[in-house]
Amino acid sequence: MQKFDIKKWFKNIFKPKKKPKVKKTFSQELVSWGKTLLWAIIVVMFINGAILASFVVPTGSMEDTVMPGDFLFVNKFIYGPSTPQIIPFINQPLPFYKFPGCRKPKQGDVIVFIFPGEQNEVKPDKFEYYLKRCVASAGDTIQVINKRLFVNRKEFPLPKHGKYDLAIPELYATFPGGNLWTKDNYGPIRIPKKGDVIKLTQENIMEWRIFIMREGHDVGTDGTSIYIDNKATQQYVTERDYCWGMGDNRDHSSDSRFWGFIPYDNVVGTPLFVYWSWDPDIKLVHLFSKIASLRLSRIFTIIR
Repeated sequence: MQKFDIKKWFKNIFKPKKKPKVKKTFSQELVSWGKTLLWAIIVVMFINGAILASFVVPTGSMEDTVMPGDFLFVNKFIYGPSTPQIIPFINQPLPFYKFPGCRKPKQGDVIVFIFPGEQNEVKPDKFEYYLKRCVASAGDTIQVINKRLFVNRKEFPLPKHGKYDLAIPELYATFPGGNLWTKDNYGPIRIPKKGDVIKLTQENIMEWRIFIMREGHDVGTDGTSIYIDNKATQQYVTERDYCWGMGDNRDHSSDSRFWGFIPYDNVVGTPLFVYWSWDPDIKLVHLFSKIASLRLSRIFTIIR
């Protein structure tokens, strides 16, 4: 009589049955790869929108705090995670919702934000991220006197790695239109705060027109009365909080002096550290020269 092997019996009961492998057709393989790629894109978009993103510094406006060609990891959670803002690879903007963050941008923060547009643009002609230092918050008043920056009448010194270029002439600022301020002698101007009441006149409506339109309203005038959404008015109540951004490389920076206020809603994060850095002017086709330009001393530099 054959001996009963209880271990073998249990093993056969609980052993998963192998399904016979079915060879997929080319179209099925294509669909399978497509699904995998789609899920990978969704995961990247979620992480990029809510937690951590990568940012490449394109210009020298923040030298020597950050350098052109620095690759930065950006903390997106601190000012509020958001749904995806762009479609990866094609840089196509998406309607997005921003959730409350740990705190709002404050003076001294280095910020990454969605560029609000040039001085006369309601919307920018293309979606871009900018990197500047937040030097003033909503409700503050800023003024530049002979290059020195004052916030609420108190000097805000040039950051540790910031610099001036005395050879650059006093370029006239373009924000808001109609003034004779320059980048070196600018203001004073108050940074709008939610609830601020702006008195409107025929003399200043052109200064505030783009600002009000960026908040989603139609603005017009017949030379006598001012109309917002077709209603005559003499004032406007600000709907959002704003901050003011300037480059640490003060004389080589296109910043708020030239195009205006940055909505808090546009601020997406603050850089953490440099994870890669090389010369952005060398093309990738010159691979060996590109690799030779690697700045090892920049890697793991913490951004403050």
